[in-house]
Amino acid sequence: MKVYQSIGEFIPLAHAVSTIGTFDGVHAGHEKIISRLCEMAAQEKGESVVLTFFPHPRMVLQPDDNELKLLTTMSERIELLKKSGVQHLIIQPFNREFSRQRAVEFVRDILVNKIGTKTLVIGYDHHFGRNREGSFKDLEEMSPIYGFRLEEIPKQVINELAVSSTKIRNSLLTGDVRTANDLLGHEFSLTGTVVDGDKIGRTLGFPTANMSIAEPYKLIPATGIYAVHVKVGETLFKGMLYIGYRPVVHGKRLSIEVNIFDFEQNIYNHPITVFLKARVRDDIHLSSLEALKKKMNEDKLVATKLLA
Repeated sequence: MKVYQSIGEFIPLAHAVSTIGTFDGVHAGHEKIISRLCEMAAQEKGESVVLTFFPHPRMVLQPDDNELKLLTTMSERIELLKKSGVQHLIIQPFNREFSRQRAVEFVRDILVNKIGTKTLVIGYDHHFGRNREGSFKDLEEMSPIYGFRLEEIPKQVINELAVSSTKIRNSLLTGDVRTANDLLGHEFSLTGTVVDGDKIGRTLGFPTANMSIAEPYKLIPATGIYAVHVKVGETLFKGMLYIGYRPVVHGKRLSIEVNIFDFEQNIYNHPITVFLKARVRDDIHLSSLEALKKKMNEDKLVATKLLA
């Protein structure tokens, strides 16, 4: 997959099969769009193109809204789209000037002239252009004028829930990882750099890798213990992840740390990724470090069964 950091880097194609969207999470609904995109590109002997945006439009248009957290960082989004078989990914910087384009200008100047779109695959109820004025009905009217075919992908429903990034975010914020993963179509992940901690876990027989996550906009799930797979380099290990404020030692800041089972390597300053499988329990206050150690032994048994 070729990645372009703006539309200006892209050379128009003779036959582009395109789609547009933020694609946060690259969830099961997005995968349906992308699968159809790649299928049509192959049928039409064209090339598949995804046009996405960063920062997220809400971050630019509603800068005071600090509640928006994203399911994926841009690097995570790139990796997920790469696995989906997309040939070209354009990451267009989103700013207020770009947001002021009228719908017809966006279609004519960006999709048709700068990308070379001959077929446009669009998700259910997609809106675009200034003040989200453009709709599927507008695209139907513009397609014969600008010479592109149009296909809309219907709303995807999994376990009787319509798939949306908002529903996935809400599931994670309540600790319902199973539902979130079902809607995503893959396991939610966190990537961070291993940093020094106070090494309390080591004294309890459960050394942990403390994770520092650089992107402040990345969504962090509800506090608690999670059964996870941990990617170190190219190897996957089993483990359990803690997200919380460490009430036993009266912690003040949110801590994200993972105990990797059967692991003794020194990985300080190395990046690791944890893939959340299921939630083991809430973060609870325990009376002592000894009580915490006993509880962690129980947690490990539960996590091991969940990961089996």
